[in-house]
Amino acid sequence: MRVILTSDLHHNHARSRPLADELIEKINRAGGDVLVLVGDSAVLSDGALEACLSRFKFSGTKLFVPGNHELWTRGSDSHELFERVLPERVEALGWQWLQTKPFVSDQVAIVGSLGWYDYSFAQENLGIPKRFYEAKISPGAAERFEEYAGLFARTDDISPHAREVLARWNDGKFISLHRSDEQFLDELLATLKSQLDTLRDHPRVIAAIHQLPFRELLPPPRTAQWDFAKAYLGSEKIGKLLLEYPNVREVFCGNSHFPDEARVGHIHAKNTGCGYHRKFMHVIDV
Repeated sequence: MRVILTSDLHHNHARSRPLADELIEKINRAGGDVLVLVGDSAVLSDGALEACLSRFKFSGTKLFVPGNHELWTRGSDSHELFERVLPERVEALGWQWLQTKPFVSDQVAIVGSLGWYDYSFAQENLGIPKRFYEAKISPGAAERFEEYAGLFARTDDISPHAREVLARWNDGKFISLHRSDEQFLDELLATLKSQLDTLRDHPRVIAAIHQLPFRELLPPPRTAQWDFAKAYLGSEKIGKLLLEYPNVREVFCGNSHFPDEARVGHIHAKNTGCGYHRKFMHVIDV
């Protein structure tokens, strides 16, 4: 059995689309038994997701995992999109919604999850209080907008260095979950745990998680703005859950656009490394 995985096609992005189309054609030519998209394929607006998924001419089973960009919207309820609209539109195109329905064969089982963040990957050296991460804006950027004045009701816990950091995370502008990030993550992990529990006796499980499950996969230090974004790349809770299951051998993720891999306990974790400037496909022969 041949499994092909990729992520972060960002097909709706003008800079990313030509590379995404090139990779899709490569996957179409390669063929295989199972194809897994591990998040951030395209946004929902203007038929962008359909335009992306319909380009795949893959005869095997097609599995879809959402990323945070699939939840981007203006004025709509992102949680409603995630729970109802996205699954319906994905399945209408012939893809399996891996978020709630694992793929199971005799050789391998594949589970999937969007995953989420809880700021456990926030970089302590930045000296940024949690409330700024919750608002998805750094202190240096927040003090330029009156709407964030409340974040400065207390200032003794903000380091001078933090005021020099100018960054925002766009999920704050385009995602409305009506719940905290931590609560959303816990909901997703409960669903993932339920899948893994049903597969305890399966000899080999692959997990496809859009967000990073392990700190070891975080990109190396660059700028303060780059380090601010690490708070939104995943959660230690994801990896902790996966490590509870000895039959989870491999984990594939995306989101950071940084190729990397690490051995954590019994798990071989790998980031696809796809981003706006480069695309990769990963092949597993089971």
